[in-house]
Amino acid sequence: MNATIAPIASGVLSVNRQASIAILVAAALAASVAATPHASAQEPAASALQKNLIVPGEVFSVDGHTAFLFTPAEVNARPAGAPRPWILYGPTLAAYPDEAERWMHERFTEAGVAVAGIDTGESYGSPAAVQATEKLHAEMVKRGYAAKPALLGRSRGGLWASAWAIAHPDLTAGLGGIYPVYDWRTYPGAESAAGAYGLTPADLLAKAEELCPVERIDVAARAGIPVCIIHGDIDVVVPIEQNSGRVKARYEALGKGDLVELIVAEGQGHNFWEGFFHCQQLVDFLIEKARAGATGSGAPTSGK
Repeated sequence: MNATIAPIASGVLSVNRQASIAILVAAALAASVAATPHASAQEPAASALQKNLIVPGEVFSVDGHTAFLFTPAEVNARPAGAPRPWILYGPTLAAYPDEAERWMHERFTEAGVAVAGIDTGESYGSPAAVQATEKLHAEMVKRGYAAKPALLGRSRGGLWASAWAIAHPDLTAGLGGIYPVYDWRTYPGAESAAGAYGLTPADLLAKAEELCPVERIDVAARAGIPVCIIHGDIDVVVPIEQNSGRVKARYEALGKGDLVELIVAEGQGHNFWEGFFHCQQLVDFLIEKARAGATGSGAPTSGK
């Protein structure tokens, strides 16, 4: 895998700036009526409404949590008797996955790759969220899906995905992200994340080396988990340098830089630019890694 940063020129994949602003303003107005203090144009709030599936699938309960499954198409590429490939998605909240992601999830399911996630609320990759996800994982394996899914984290979902990869590197075929958060100190901040961890903000910050995914991503690097991320270079909500860029740097420091592909979207921030959600490179990566995880040829583990 190419270890260099691959820029996307804003002139090649761009949208009308005025149109982008209009979309964001509309999203901000919608978010202003949400009940949670974290609601914004980029981060729709969770609610108790029944989940709306953007592609055919199933909504079900796992240990009292709402879970979803986008049902994959039957394809002949899967060896007889092999478990079915899937992608573990975060953040699974009432608003996610959303309509902006439809194209991606249609490509996954058409390729015979399922997508599933579990709603653990605003859990920001906490140990409790990982424990709940373990129960979803067990349910998926029971249903005939692979023990080793690929992971996709969008925005703060990067905390969910990376926390799983760190806790279970042997059960991770690959880590993908769309402007993902890997450092909760940048978003949502220790003040907002502390409750999910059952700590005060001061105590959470004091335990950052233990509980902040970006500080423990070396576990994933040493396990040989490949990474593919697309992130805007002017993202002020989730700064690329402290999140995706830092993951790449830590992999490189361990001599694993060739496992990370960081696609930099020039001139893009934390928005609904179509290029984030129609990134063929990321889609191909996740399909490939999910299939590899199902056939036993996923990322090797080499210790923590």
